[in-house]
Amino acid sequence: MFSSFVTDQWMPTVLDAGVSDLALVVVDPTLPERRSVARLRVEAGPVLVSLTPARARELALAEGDRIDDASLGLVLERAGVTLNGADHLFYLTLDAQAVLRGEAPSPATRQLTEADAPAFEELTAAAPEADLDEAFVELDHWLVFGTFVGDRLASAVSMYPWDGTRLADLGGITLPEFRGRGLGRTTVRAASSAALSRGYEPQYRCQEDNVASVALARAAGFTPFGLWEVVTAEE
Repeated sequence: MFSSFVTDQWMPTVLDAGVSDLALVVVDPTLPERRSVARLRVEAGPVLVSLTPARARELALAEGDRIDDASLGLVLERAGVTLNGADHLFYLTLDAQAVLRGEAPSPATRQLTEADAPAFEELTAAAPEADLDEAFVELDHWLVFGTFVGDRLASAVSMYPWDGTRLADLGGITLPEFRGRGLGRTTVRAASSAALSRGYEPQYRCQEDNVASVALARAAGFTPFGLWEVVTAEE
């Protein structure tokens, strides 16, 4: 269903992909310290707990162990480790990618450049601060697209290669007065198409409780892959 970019990033090479009430422990020396503990609940699939070797020793867990939620919670609590609120991970299936590649772009949507700085600044000045914080859209990101209504930038999406992978993490924002017109969907799909043409896999991440963002992901053709929690920053 999903491309190898996605499955190779998240799934061990040898794994029973069936649903289980027990999480599989994966010890991964390539994990950065800020993600020294992470739990991934794959949609209709396994639960994975990823640890750096140091964290595995601290928590007395080993590669291939199986552990239930209650036991893991106790282990983490005793070590003073907490996980943040879960992120939804969404990706385009291979079929959805094929459909997207065949779409004609909207004439009101295009890639943004430094020449669009005034329009981008106008958008960020008018956008709610909380929306800007959640979206993390920047004009100097790797790939930026926008949709205009007349001369005004109404919606913007930016992407950047995520942690040195071929996953292109995206964020998007549409001004409140222009919502409900499908502009966010159009902009997300245009940016995603451009990322695919460059050999990258669009990655849509948002907080589990961000109802509007989850709805946009689905409307833009993305399919849920899983729920992902990592150790909180203060850890």
